Amino acid sequence: MELKLKIKEKWFLSAISIYLILGVYLLFITYSTSFLGIKIKKENEQWLVTDFYYKDWAAERQITPGDNVVKIDGNKINDIPFIKSEYIIREAKSLTIMQPNGNLVHIQIKPLAIPEYFYFVFIVPTCYFFLTLMISLYLYFKQRNTPLLDLLILFILTVSLAYVSLGASGILNNFGIIVNRGSMLLCLVLLLHFLKEYFSFLNIKWPLLKNIKVLYILPLTVVILSIFGIVFDDIHSLVSSIILGIFFLLLVAILSIMIISYIIYRVPKLKILISSIIIPFIPFLFLYALPETFFHRQILSADISSIFLLLIPFSFIFTQLTERIFDMEYFISRLRYYFNFSFGFTIWLLIGLYLFADLSVSRMTEIFFFAFLSLMALFYIKERIDYRKRKILFSTKGDYIHRLYTTVESIGRVVKIEDLLEKFVQEVVVQLEMESVYVLTYDFQTHQVTLTNKSKEYTQHQIDEVLVERLGLGDIKKTDHFYIAFIHQDVNYKRILVVDHNKTIYLKDEELLWLELLLLYLNNFIENTKMVEELLNQLKHMKEADNRQLPWLNKLLWLRFEEEKYQLAQELHDTILQEQLHIAREMDVLMHTKEKEEIPSKLIKLHEHMIISLNDLRGYCENLKPPLLDTLGLNAALEKLIQKIHKRANFVLIYTIDRLYLEDERLNLMIYRLFQELLNNALKHSYANTVEIHLLGTEEGFQILYSDDGVGCNIDDILLADSMGIQGMQERVQAFNGKFALDSKVGEGMTIRIQVSETQHTNPYTYKTLTRPTYMIRG
Repeated sequence: MELKLKIKEKWFLSAISIYLILGVYLLFITYSTSFLGIKIKKENEQWLVTDFYYKDWAAERQITPGDNVVKIDGNKINDIPFIKSEYIIREAKSLTIMQPNGNLVHIQIKPLAIPEYFYFVFIVPTCYFFLTLMISLYLYFKQRNTPLLDLLILFILTVSLAYVSLGASGILNNFGIIVNRGSMLLCLVLLLHFLKEYFSFLNIKWPLLKNIKVLYILPLTVVILSIFGIVFDDIHSLVSSIILGIFFLLLVAILSIMIISYIIYRVPKLKILISSIIIPFIPFLFLYALPETFFHRQILSADISSIFLLLIPFSFIFTQLTERIFDMEYFISRLRYYFNFSFGFTIWLLIGLYLFADLSVSRMTEIFFFAFLSLMALFYIKERIDYRKRKILFSTKGDYIHRLYTTVESIGRVVKIEDLLEKFVQEVVVQLEMESVYVLTYDFQTHQVTLTNKSKEYTQHQIDEVLVERLGLGDIKKTDHFYIAFIHQDVNYKRILVVDHNKTIYLKDEELLWLELLLLYLNNFIENTKMVEELLNQLKHMKEADNRQLPWLNKLLWLRFEEEKYQLAQELHDTILQEQLHIAREMDVLMHTKEKEEIPSKLIKLHEHMIISLNDLRGYCENLKPPLLDTLGLNAALEKLIQKIHKRANFVLIYTIDRLYLEDERLNLMIYRLFQELLNNALKHSYANTVEIHLLGTEEGFQILYSDDGVGCNIDDILLADSMGIQGMQERVQAFNGKFALDSKVGEGMTIRIQVSETQHTNPYTYKTLTRPTYMIRG
């Protein structure tokens, strides 16, 4: 492993060294000379000026079309060989020109004397050269070394060399020509190699050569051809056309592979790649490469049209091709947001300057760029300050806030600390798309760090104990291998969250803020859970000590009883009492009516209303206190309940009721309530054809088995909504230390299994199960 790391360090240092040596030398060549681009033609043994590349510079030196070029750098023009084939003066340190009136003009040309040349061929390439160097160093030292990343670094370095060598190549410097042509082809081959590895990363079939390394012969071939073109000047233009043709074919192959692959597989990242390659290449391809290849003319020069190519390597970085280097969607949306404000205000500022100040177009352009870029920088600085000081972060959709609500709601339903931590880890794994997430416990007494969930991945690295001790509430620290975050601390232990990023995945600001807020909630959850557990332990000890209830507990129970009585009174008032009032008013009307013949029919209707009201009242009483339960026992009460359900049901009800002997009479009431709730749910919600419910005796208690073939439901939905009384039944069972299991899927019915052991909550009892019949009632 160490040997591989040393080899990778060596290749990276070698690549950077070659890049620096070649780049600095090419920039020096560009600095020491200037590209003139003066087009000439031979007429009557004179070389006359026909056009200029830099017209403003020529006008300042009084060079006009028709002037006769006599000498270049002190040498007669007829003695310079490349003039006869190029018909262009590319570079010179001095010129001697004879004007049409016979005057001789001597022009001394200093390095970088042409402003346009200075900006486009020296300043911009120099900035790009060092920017590429810094980005390559950042990617290498901050990200994990992978084949994708290695190719990406080599690709952006090669593109930078191709761009930096334009100045030297434009003045026909031999070294500049070789580097420019070789790097121009090499960057496309590296791009193909990168795409092959990326297709493998996306599990997409690569349609070209499997051994892509064979294509590296092409740059080598181009270098050899360039050397031949330099040695044999007559074939220089032919070699240029051949190299441009190879470049064009490789580019067409790249675009074809990506477009066809996107049409077949529809992978969104390929669409981003296609746009990030095609858009920058359009100016270079159609304004320089194609016209130069087929017509030997240029619409735009290479140094201007190639500026757009600089976007390609950086667009690769921004599209997360090396496993979440940057969050492209977030940065683009934020950039668009700031761009709109900055651009609008800058235009408004320019309108004001145009109306109230007499400024030239060039000066207003300079003010525009200065104000626009300054506002963009101001917005970015303000965002960073807001995030550091006030925890306010730019967000486009609010997804992380919604995820925080759902996560807190999910975690808040857990009642034990161990389950709470386990649920928290699960949520972090899902939301942050991490695999190695676990909780550590730090012992203040022994200074030992132990793993609470027995994860095997912790043994790979060690965590700094000093850093663990210094962690405070809300702190999230990043180390070489981990993100470490504070969860909770008590007298003896400190719990921390560990996220193993392995130098690959870096959490974004939104994710860090989401995790920080979630940790604050989790700390409060743990504190509250501990308080509840301590309170329950105190109650248990006090009950064991003197078996007396606490005053505050009596008060709490009394208040709950009062709430139940209030709800019952409200329900009776809105139903039974209103019916009784209606009957009383009707009776009063009958007592004073003069139409004697209508009294019998109205009395019949009133009698029917009274019977309905009495049945409703009997139903309330049966719900409050089940009939027959105290007198004839559980079996009789359940039989009557089932007969009552049968009258209203439209499904086949299959049931079994064992005769149980239970010492705790509260269990009889609980069983009745469970039957009542299960059958009412079947009536209201199941839409089933067949419902089965069985009360079976066990050695230590009983179990209830319920199943139906109805519509079923999503378990998470019913637990959240509590629309079917599931949570109420579960709480009843858990109150007696029972087990409650539910299984249901949409369209596949529902199954509920309840098991209670009487010995777990009360004294042992003598258990006996009689032979049980099985009944079927068809609705």
